[in-house]
Amino acid sequence: MKLTLSWLKEHLETAATLDQVAETLTRIGLEVEAVDDRAKALAPYRIASVLSAEQHPNADRLRVCTVDLGDGAPPTQVVCGAPNARAGMKSVFAPPGTYIPGKDITLGVGVIRGVESAGMLCSEAELGLSEDHDGIIDLPQEAPTGQAFAAYAGLDDAVIEIGLTPNRSDCASIRGIARDLAAVGLGALKHVPEPTLEGAFDLTVTVVRDLPGEEHLCPAFGLRLVRGVRNGPSPAWMQRRLKAIGLRPINALVDITNYMTFDRGRPLHVFDADKVRGNLVVRKARAGESLLALDGRTYALDESVVVIADDDGPESIGGIMGGEHTGCDEGTTNVLIESALWDPRDIARTGRRLGIVTDARYRFERGVDPNDTLPGLDIATRLVMDLCGGEPSTRMLAGAIPDTSRIITFPWSETKRLSGLDVPQAEAKVILQELGFHLSGSGMGDSVKVLPPSWRPDIEGKADLVEEIVRIAGIDRIESRPLARDRGIAKPVLTLVQKRTRSAKRTLAARGMLEAVTWSFIAKEQALLFGGGDPALEVANPIASDLSDMRPSLLPGLIRAAQRNADRGYPDVALFEVGQCFRDDTPAGQTVRAAAVRRGTARLEGAGRHWDGGARTVDVFDAKADALALLAALGMPVGSLQIVAGGPAWMHPGRSGRIQLGPKAVFGHFGELHPSVLKALDAKGPIVAFEIDLETLPAPKLKPTKARPPLALSGFQPLTRDFAFVVDAGVEAAAIVRAAQGADKALVTDVAVFDVYEGERVEAGKKSVAIAVTLQPREKTLTDTEIEAISRKIVGEVGKKTGAVLRT
Repeated sequence: MKLTLSWLKEHLETAATLDQVAETLTRIGLEVEAVDDRAKALAPYRIASVLSAEQHPNADRLRVCTVDLGDGAPPTQVVCGAPNARAGMKSVFAPPGTYIPGKDITLGVGVIRGVESAGMLCSEAELGLSEDHDGIIDLPQEAPTGQAFAAYAGLDDAVIEIGLTPNRSDCASIRGIARDLAAVGLGALKHVPEPTLEGAFDLTVTVVRDLPGEEHLCPAFGLRLVRGVRNGPSPAWMQRRLKAIGLRPINALVDITNYMTFDRGRPLHVFDADKVRGNLVVRKARAGESLLALDGRTYALDESVVVIADDDGPESIGGIMGGEHTGCDEGTTNVLIESALWDPRDIARTGRRLGIVTDARYRFERGVDPNDTLPGLDIATRLVMDLCGGEPSTRMLAGAIPDTSRIITFPWSETKRLSGLDVPQAEAKVILQELGFHLSGSGMGDSVKVLPPSWRPDIEGKADLVEEIVRIAGIDRIESRPLARDRGIAKPVLTLVQKRTRSAKRTLAARGMLEAVTWSFIAKEQALLFGGGDPALEVANPIASDLSDMRPSLLPGLIRAAQRNADRGYPDVALFEVGQCFRDDTPAGQTVRAAAVRRGTARLEGAGRHWDGGARTVDVFDAKADALALLAALGMPVGSLQIVAGGPAWMHPGRSGRIQLGPKAVFGHFGELHPSVLKALDAKGPIVAFEIDLETLPAPKLKPTKARPPLALSGFQPLTRDFAFVVDAGVEAAAIVRAAQGADKALVTDVAVFDVYEGERVEAGKKSVAIAVTLQPREKTLTDTEIEAISRKIVGEVGKKTGAVLRT
């Protein structure tokens, strides 16, 4: 919602400054999102008279001008390159020290081709007013020299933008905002008399509501004809206000309806009466009907859409947008003015279905004041007569204005009970009355009966009245008190998944990755690539065609984010995300996962090239290390986990793996992305990734267990023995490692693979795997005999579990 300060003061008698108004609006719940104070930005610019414009002695396209600023000081010399600079003209002058928005520079006294220049004569483009940079601004001769240009041009009216919550439909009008400010004491709400109009002739066009059983879709429809109008441009003051809030002036009749929409929150529509065939009827559209609307688009209609039609068919989508065929233009001489009520839910449903967003829809779907239907019609009629002439007919009303009155019994003590703020009863009474609420009797008992005004459809109960009192009285008056610490308050309140989410983010960030937040929606084609595409996960009303499905994996968004960084000159990135993924549309099908991607040379030890030439691109082992580091941080028994070759279909089959604990408990996968997947996502590798399902990880055991005391550091020196085994080529090295570890759990503290060989020195179908086994004695130094015994035990255990033989 946008408004200008001067427009606000048409309804509010106040001397408050712009800053006071903005601060008060936010304080009472009408959050100010932006303030555009052009008067402040244009303050240095003054109207100047050009006394002379002589040819520059050293440049053919420059002129040396002397300008009078009207302040009694000697004329100022300015070097100007504009082709229209001439003696006797009036223009806009910027003194040294002025910021020029169109050029993004701050002026200073300079020397241009040997001639000093103390300022600048400006074009509209340089002031940021338009794209016109063909010459300096040429003002009329009656423009007063020395006056502030912003004030002269009407650019000194600040624009305030408010972010309205959906329930405050009353403040979708400038009068509604003024009413709130008056209630808080920032001024007095001006009385605007409603015009009394006598019809000069009977209305010749009738309107019928043909909505059997669904009359609530259009409870009331007011109509009046004004004949003999002259439709031209709207007056300058109206155009200025509409332009300030971002609306394009069209003609007087259309501008009046837009003005009423923002001024009083009363959307209207005007029909060129000479283009209407027969009478008007409010009905459901028929199959096959369409409408060429005022936005130039043709909309296909169906039986769910309420339209205003004549004998030729639909002429307007009720409460949303009119049709081009009966629109008003410069040739309009007779105009029908419509002021109707529409069902908020039906307006919202129709607007979403057709994809139309208008100022009228915005207000009708939130609820307009039903009691302003006919007064709004009269005010609009008076504006038409004042600006375009003509004489009005009698008005007609099809249907009836609905009675929305409701009585709320309100105990005065409710305010303190719900908010903690003790507002004196007399103050609370004044607040409600200033906001337009009617109170029965004196209102000084323990409770009072309250009648909400017709423009507040959001007031339904006692809590709503408390909110009104508290926001006007001031939330800052609520005393700050620490919460009482009851017994058990220090117990953990985070769920296991929430704890894992926090831990995962910290762990991955500590590994040099940056957190990304990507869309929860992806394109259907991408969902199919990553095991999704279930029709149940299609979004009913996607915000874009490439955001049609709920994501089955975090990886598509991360891969595209990494590629976008690469496209912008940052090829070596490491990104992670912890978020929700969707297997199906059940609650159990929604899980929290952690995923990460590394691209280019973004390895743990650093990215980019290095002077020693040692930089290398990421590979499957980087992704494996990230996944295992995360699982270790989450308390998983990393030493007991199994790495199984081969990941899901979107991973490279020979450069990926699964992480599992036993044959069924699969925790996640890691590896290099499949080339076909990268091509489908328009991404270039190398990219490696992992993804872990945080909800499938086993929960920590709650039963108390007998914990072994931690092993103290041994005072005896460890020793390492190397073993080379020949096994079948299909045996995993991890199986050899696990067998060696199990040979003597007390002495064997580490087993590491340091060589894998397949070639002519071993027979076909075999491979050599070399491991280093670390033995750590605890009680005494091992003798040679004991070492040999342990070595034989390791060889025997590995041979037993894997079929390996010691390589000779």
